[in-house]
Amino acid sequence: MIKKVALFSALAACMGTTYAYQAEVGVGFDYYDPDYGDSAQNYSIDGKYHFNPVEAKNNPLNEAAFLGRSSNINGKYSYFDADYYNVHEFNVGVEYFVPNSNFYVSAGLGHFIEKDEYWDEKYNETTYQAEVGYLPIDGLLLAAGLAGYSGDYDDDIDPTLRAKYVTPVGNFDMNFEAKAHFGDDTYFGLGADLYLNKTLSVGVAYQDTNRFDDTEDTFTLRAKKYVTPNLSVEGSANFSEYFNVYGARLAYFF
Repeated sequence: MIKKVALFSALAACMGTTYAYQAEVGVGFDYYDPDYGDSAQNYSIDGKYHFNPVEAKNNPLNEAAFLGRSSNINGKYSYFDADYYNVHEFNVGVEYFVPNSNFYVSAGLGHFIEKDEYWDEKYNETTYQAEVGYLPIDGLLLAAGLAGYSGDYDDDIDPTLRAKYVTPVGNFDMNFEAKAHFGDDTYFGLGADLYLNKTLSVGVAYQDTNRFDDTEDTFTLRAKKYVTPNLSVEGSANFSEYFNVYGARLAYFF
């Protein structure tokens, strides 16, 4: 009897460490608090489907898909609501880790419709991006590509660079990210997350954006917690020169 109990406990522990999911869906809310003018809200829903089950193993739950090189398709819809205008935005994408190699490719397509109710005008813009990457060691991705947009009044396409590295640091795991966008529109961003345990992370980020000769710096504080392996909650606070944005997201994995 004791042997049976011990065997059951071992199997249960094994099942716990090999928990897997294949899809996720999330809902988000962002509150825009400008220095001048009225506030605004953004509502979103997103989803992701992995070609193969993602196993958590002994990695931080938030990095299990990346460290497991999980190919996926993803999509997102968001609705931005302000007093005199609103924006509908649609995005779809794919990430593909080439089997039996260290190569990676990704692509994305988006479209947003902005309606100015005060002037009764509408603006459409399509965005797109593609990149190729290489993973020289486990946990490190280096990628380069192109990103652009085509709108009713303007269009542009520029080169991009991106890096992501997840690695143990002392007794913890950390995630480091960097990305840059060059050309007529310039952008660069840095971010880091510290995993206090496999289910909880806290992080900071900074980004500098220049579009239409208007420069904006944004500082971000963020945190994410897996309440269970199936459920996560996260929050963020973004501080910039003209407005602050406070966000929250709830996600379910299955």
